[in-house]
Amino acid sequence: MTSAMPVKRSKLPPIPTQALLAKIFHWINLISLFVMLLSGLQIYNANPVFGGREGWHFPSFLTLGGWLGGGRSWHFAAMWFYALNLLWYGLYVLISRRWQKRFANGSDIKALRVSQNAKRKNYALHRFVYTAIIPILVLSIASGLAMYKPAQFYWLSSLFLNWQTLRTIHFIAVPTVILFTFIHSLLALRVGSIRLIKSMFV
Repeated sequence: MTSAMPVKRSKLPPIPTQALLAKIFHWINLISLFVMLLSGLQIYNANPVFGGREGWHFPSFLTLGGWLGGGRSWHFAAMWFYALNLLWYGLYVLISRRWQKRFANGSDIKALRVSQNAKRKNYALHRFVYTAIIPILVLSIASGLAMYKPAQFYWLSSLFLNWQTLRTIHFIAVPTVILFTFIHSLLALRVGSIRLIKSMFV
């Protein structure tokens, strides 16, 4: 008789731990972004950016608010959550010095050019995407504020030349933020697999 050798089961690495403030930021960001997207489509349907009132409309199941006034109420309420959430998280990143690990630097450029380590390149690319979204976020919030209070922020509105340009820039900036969220999640999967994604929400 031969005794069966015990089979060693490989243990998966533990789920990374994330700071509570980072988790709260991601939850508020995700929810407010979702509300802004659906309510923004409701506002768009009232007067499409492209093609005027006869332009293409989004299906009602993709919108939030029921009408123009309702869509605006939802949109601007979520905007304040989103903007203030970004502000306090920016202060948190600055004070805690998380920016040293989150944003691109010279070593990341070198890694993308010469490194043979695929994981190191993924980290570098992730930080570049994280850094590139900052001006897009500023543009989306600035253009949103200019449309929210055009009389009070007339100096901000004037930077965008005219109303149609302002609406077009805002319409393009917001989907870019959505695209960033998708790419950010995809790169997180490549760097730390699904465990890294779970660590932000559990």
